[in-house]
Amino acid sequence: MEKSIRKKFWIFALPTMAAFTIGFIVPFVYGIFLSFCKFSTVTDWKWVGFKNYTRIFVVNGTVDTTFIHSIWYTALFTVVSVLIINIVSFAIAMALTKGIRGTNLFRTVFFLPNLIGGIVLSYVWLMIFNSILQNYSKTIVSSEWSAFWGLIAVVCWQQIGYMMIIYIAGIQNIPGELIEAAKIDGANRWQLLKSVILPMLMPTITICTFLTLTNGFKLFDQNLALTGGNPGKMSELLALNIFNTMYGTTGWQGVGQAKAVIFFILVAIIALAQNKITTSKEVQD
Repeated sequence: MEKSIRKKFWIFALPTMAAFTIGFIVPFVYGIFLSFCKFSTVTDWKWVGFKNYTRIFVVNGTVDTTFIHSIWYTALFTVVSVLIINIVSFAIAMALTKGIRGTNLFRTVFFLPNLIGGIVLSYVWLMIFNSILQNYSKTIVSSEWSAFWGLIAVVCWQQIGYMMIIYIAGIQNIPGELIEAAKIDGANRWQLLKSVILPMLMPTITICTFLTLTNGFKLFDQNLALTGGNPGKMSELLALNIFNTMYGTTGWQGVGQAKAVIFFILVAIIALAQNKITTSKEVQD
């Protein structure tokens, strides 16, 4: 029976592979090709070589710093959000696995923000922020840093509950006898956390760090709804910068596509490096 299934495996894999090829591989490869072309539609293209890539940084002989600014602004946003989300969600997960009363209610309450769409969530928070800041004659986009911390607050509030659930699952999978043995050996809370819980949670930390890292770099809808890149494109994250280049300026579709390729390479390198680093610290069975 097993040999028969192995021989016919390609029949079952073919529909999935066909869908993956049509839905991802072909558009991905064609997108790379279009980054070297000037086009208005995907079928109306003209080969221009590396011109689109040079126009990312230099426009009519003048250096354009908006893309560079969006790169470091996104990098800073990602680092801050990854640290806050993972530390806070881990702390909440630890608290909710201590057997306190109302644990299931707290888990539900913390998880609920993740069920709200990013656009809707951002518009709600936009009203909250501006209603508070108007007392000081300011808005969320009065400066790039007020926009920055507004984005941090919204994204952390939305994602902490989701990461908390993953951390709870990881904590509950730690063998109870391992923790009991550490306590019998005289380990205090800090030693228990440092030498037992965190090493055993490394696979979970790898997953949560990867998710928050990629989500931070790819963030779009909250940025669009909450700040729109204002003031003066100073709060534009990478995804919104690419979107505005692609659809906000006539004749710049090729440049937007070139930015998207650079964006993919950047995120892929960082995500793979993070995955390699955290995986190397996982406890081997």
